[in-house]
Amino acid sequence: MIAFLAKRLGITIVLLFTLSAIIFFLESIAPGDPVKAYLGANASRVDVLAERHRLGLDEPTIVQFGRFLAGLAHGDLGVSFRTHRAVTADFAVYLPATIELVVFAFVFAILLAGGFAFSAALRLPGSSVYRGILLVGSTAPPFLLAIFGIVLFYQQLDWLPASGRGPDDAGPTGFLVIDTLAHADLPGLASTFQHLLLPGLVLAIAPAIGIGRILRSSLESTLSADYVRTARSKGLSGGRVLVSHVLRNSIGPAISMSGLQLGFMFAGVVVVEQVFSWPGIGNYLANSIPVSDFPAIAAVTLVLGAIYIATNAVVDLLQAAADPRLVT
Repeated sequence: MIAFLAKRLGITIVLLFTLSAIIFFLESIAPGDPVKAYLGANASRVDVLAERHRLGLDEPTIVQFGRFLAGLAHGDLGVSFRTHRAVTADFAVYLPATIELVVFAFVFAILLAGGFAFSAALRLPGSSVYRGILLVGSTAPPFLLAIFGIVLFYQQLDWLPASGRGPDDAGPTGFLVIDTLAHADLPGLASTFQHLLLPGLVLAIAPAIGIGRILRSSLESTLSADYVRTARSKGLSGGRVLVSHVLRNSIGPAISMSGLQLGFMFAGVVVVEQVFSWPGIGNYLANSIPVSDFPAIAAVTLVLGAIYIATNAVVDLLQAAADPRLVT
């Protein structure tokens, strides 16, 4: 197990280094002048040259890359040209909103996927309608599904809010669910969940189908196995057979797919945040692109990529825990 952990850690470090190198290279060849974007269009040539020297942009590329890696190692993601603040300070404001939305949507997706898989594998009556609705929803692009949800649940039914995150952030964590609970603010907690529900549903539907299909296939295969029939013939209840014999032997592929889908959710959150005016890093990225805010763009890309790599590393560990044969 230790060898497996060391190997997985080494692969993760190599992937993070490669991702950092790609982002730095793309930033160096991107059109536009980051110094002019930082100083403004009216900056004089002398000021531009002086700022370029101060930022070290007149040094050789390899030196700049080394400084870039050193900054990453110390948690320095640069200074945003748009907000004129450290990108890490901006992340402290915007990242909790994105994490809260994605975590909520991921839990939502797991519940929907479980309902999809078990209702199909156990042939529950009326489950085809539920699965059909999920399948139809998963075929729509996220922005179209978001607009449909706003029209239906906000404009027509007036059940859910169409934008924003809910109550003002009273701190200290930046996660409204945790903060409202810490302050015993039940109305604020209810408002937070109301604002989370619609964007969370939009973000969760496609991953739920991906996870649910894999889990359904594994469940159906395991339910027809000889050892499951033997367990039933011994008089074990259906619930005990399902939990003790079927689920554990079916969960591995679903865990792997869940990790992939969680990474995809962090990538897809950019569109969802734009539609619902969600104050997360997706909106932060969207506002940074038109003004060529390279440090902010690179930082968001790097963080999202690092989250995807780390998620898959955790999934490998969970799979190894569920099936120790993988590490032998």
